[in-house]
Amino acid sequence: MPSWVVVGPGDDAAVIEPERGALDVVTTDAQVEGIHFDRRFVPPDAIGHRALAVNLSDLAAMGAQPRAALLSLALPDATLVSDLDGILDGLLALATAQRTALIGGNVTRTTGPLIIDVTAFGSVKRRRILTRAGARPGDDVYVTGMLGDAVVGLQSLREGGAKAGDPVNVCEARYLRPEPRVRAGLVIGRSRAASSCMDLSDGLADAVRQVAEASDVGMALDAAAIPISEPSRAWHARNGSDALSTALSGGDDYELLLTVRPAQRGRFHAARKLCGHVAMTKIGTVTKGRELVVGYGDQSGPLPQGYQHFAGSPEAGPRR
Repeated sequence: MPSWVVVGPGDDAAVIEPERGALDVVTTDAQVEGIHFDRRFVPPDAIGHRALAVNLSDLAAMGAQPRAALLSLALPDATLVSDLDGILDGLLALATAQRTALIGGNVTRTTGPLIIDVTAFGSVKRRRILTRAGARPGDDVYVTGMLGDAVVGLQSLREGGAKAGDPVNVCEARYLRPEPRVRAGLVIGRSRAASSCMDLSDGLADAVRQVAEASDVGMALDAAAIPISEPSRAWHARNGSDALSTALSGGDDYELLLTVRPAQRGRFHAARKLCGHVAMTKIGTVTKGRELVVGYGDQSGPLPQGYQHFAGSPEAGPRR
C-alpha cells in the first residue's frame, strides 16, 4: 500500500491522507449484469477491468490523478470462485497499471444479477480542474482516439465473435478492456490548455450536448473529421450499416471530448506531444447560441440524440 494509506483493507473503514495542496476528486459507478455486461461473452477479468476503467475515465475527464478505489460486489449464489478471482485479477491489473490502490470494499449475496460497484478517488490542483463548463464560441473541439469501436466490438461479440486475424478483434478488445485516457487528462489539465472536457462513456453526441448545455454554447461538428478506425469502417461496410452514425451515437469508447481556446492552441499542441500514442483530432468549433449541428460537405443537419439512460439507445452498450 502507498504510504498515504494510513489504514487499508481489514478495518471498518479505510483512512487515507490527502495530497498536499490538492483537491479530492470522487466518482462512483455500478456495472450490472445484463445491463452493462453479458457473461456469455465478457470474461471475468474484463468485467473487473471495465468496472474500474469507467471510473478512471471520469477522473481523466476532470484532469485528476487516480489514487485509490473501493470495490463492492453483490454476488449471486451460483458465482464460481474462479469467476470472482478473474474479476479481481482484471480490476487489480488495471489498478496496478494506473497506480490506483484498492483500499477496501464490501461483498454481499444477491438473489438478482451480479453487480460490481467501484468508487474511485483522485487528486487535482485547484487551477488544473477540468469541467464540462467553460467552452466559449470560437473554441476548437477535439476528441481523443477513435470513435465507435466499442459498439462494433459489442455487436461482433454478440454474433459469436470475430475469427482470429479479423481486424474486428481490435474493436472487441476496445469494448472488453477500454483504455481510460488518464495520461491525456493529466497532461491537458496540467497544461491548462482545455476550456472544457468530458469523457465519452455515452457517446460523442451525448457529450457534445452535455458540454454545450453546461457552457451555454452551441457546436458545429465536421462529419468528415470524426475519427473512425479502419476495422470499424470495414465491419460497417460488410453489414451495410453507417459507421458515422455509430461514432456519433454509440458509447463505451471512454475517449475524451475537449475544447481549446484559439489563444491556447500552442500550449495545447505542446501538450499533445506528451500524450504518447493517443491521437487528438479536431472535429469542430464551438458556436454562439445553442444549435448543435453536424456538417456533411455543403450541407448540415441536427446532431443525433445519442444514448438516453431510461429510453434505450440506437446502439447497445453505453452505461452512463
